[in-house]
Amino acid sequence: MGKTAEQIKSIDQKKMCCIEKEESSTHISDELQRKLMNRMSRIEGQVKGVKRMIDRNVYCDDILTQMSAIQSALHSVSRVLLENHINTCVIEKLENKDPEIVAEFMTTISKIMK
Repeated sequence: MGKTAEQIKSIDQKKMCCIEKEESSTHISDELQRKLMNRMSRIEGQVKGVKRMIDRNVYCDDILTQMSAIQSALHSVSRVLLENHINTCVIEKLENKDPEIVAEFMTTISKIMK
């Protein structure tokens, strides 16, 4: 059986990324959140740069190179978040013998591997 909201709140949430879905909230440590936000801001800047390149009719190969760098950066953010999710939410649910976690996790993996 899952933990109650009070039990979850009593756990050091800095080590958790997620809490029960019915509360529709995600908790990521402050440090990880800061790192992810910094990475996403850099990616946002790269996307704006590509838009400017397209607007200026920059050579297609140069645009494609920048788009590849953006995709790589997004994959990197996904890997960091996935690793954190595995080490917190998934492990906790496995320890609590949550029968739905494997199916949920496989669905997540399928989505991110497209």
